[in-house]
Amino acid sequence: MAGKRRQFGRVRKLPSGRYQARYVGPDGLLRPAPDTFRTKRDADEWLADKQTEMRRGDWHDPDAGKVPFGVYAAAWVQERELTARTQQLYESLLHLHLEPTFGGVNVAEISPPFVRRRRADKLTADTGPTTVAKAYALLRAILATAVSDQMIRRNPCQIKGASTVHTPERSTASVQEVYDLADAIQPRYRALILMAGFLGLRWGELVGLHRRDLDLDHGAVRVRRAVAELNDGQREIKAPKSAAGKRTVSIPAAIVPDIRDHLARYAESGSDGRVFVGAKGATPRRNHFNRVWRKTCSQVGIKGLHFHDLRHTGNTLAASTGASTRELMARMGHSTARAALIYQHASADRDRLIADALSGLVDKGRRNRKGHAGDTAD
Repeated sequence: MAGKRRQFGRVRKLPSGRYQARYVGPDGLLRPAPDTFRTKRDADEWLADKQTEMRRGDWHDPDAGKVPFGVYAAAWVQERELTARTQQLYESLLHLHLEPTFGGVNVAEISPPFVRRRRADKLTADTGPTTVAKAYALLRAILATAVSDQMIRRNPCQIKGASTVHTPERSTASVQEVYDLADAIQPRYRALILMAGFLGLRWGELVGLHRRDLDLDHGAVRVRRAVAELNDGQREIKAPKSAAGKRTVSIPAAIVPDIRDHLARYAESGSDGRVFVGAKGATPRRNHFNRVWRKTCSQVGIKGLHFHDLRHTGNTLAASTGASTRELMARMGHSTARAALIYQHASADRDRLIADALSGLVDKGRRNRKGHAGDTAD
């Protein structure tokens, strides 16, 4: 009696004694298993899995991922609406850190062990951990899209925390040091130092300010744009990278007179006039300003302080006032709480204030308790 005819797929025994499994996919093409099987039962089980995938609508074209990663990644970058600066960063990470390793490998052939091994190789080759983290984050994002495109089933980037950039805690200037720097630097940059130190604005946000962005009568500055410097020396005027970046920041009254003086002496005229311009009338460039900055730091005896650390100073001071996480996020221009929480770390001075306040509550509570006990005794 003939055996029961198979309803899904075919299995045949090869001259080698191993078994080959094939089936017709949803696209009507004959699909062989990528490998042969030791037993007929193994081949049957593989076919059963494929049939289940098709019934669930979970079937993936096994040829879809047969695209070199380098080709897919280049298209991925071009298909996204990126700022020029971000596009340059991604292209650099691809060229220097991802394509040499993954460029010629098909997307479907990139496995978790392969990713782990290559990441470890990068770290042992003295590639900076920040660069490795950024490259890994880009790799994970590209392959996440490959999952959405049904080229692969799962993202092979599964290393927890590998895309997190761990930066050392930045230096913080004291209030007096901010004023020492402002007093010593070229007068046209005095207000720049004070606004960076006490408003927590970024370099690109500061040099992107126009007169119309300042409302000194109400003590506020509106952040609506930033100037980004590209690798080729060109500059891009862009909106903040998140909606939260567009914000209005209150100005401490103590520095309003300095800003008024700056506007009168150095800023361009008219509502559209730039607030900060160099001696020759151009928007200051970061590399040129850095030379002035380093010279000024040396004059006042401050070592290891970067201009961006002034933002850290402003945000730390804001946090020390007892501002909530939401308030700090609004002032800093962040859409997530992660950065704001960094500035809410406990300090000895702040902890002392908390302890003193608690002590007052304890003393008040004890007095009330003693008075209540006395009334009962009487």
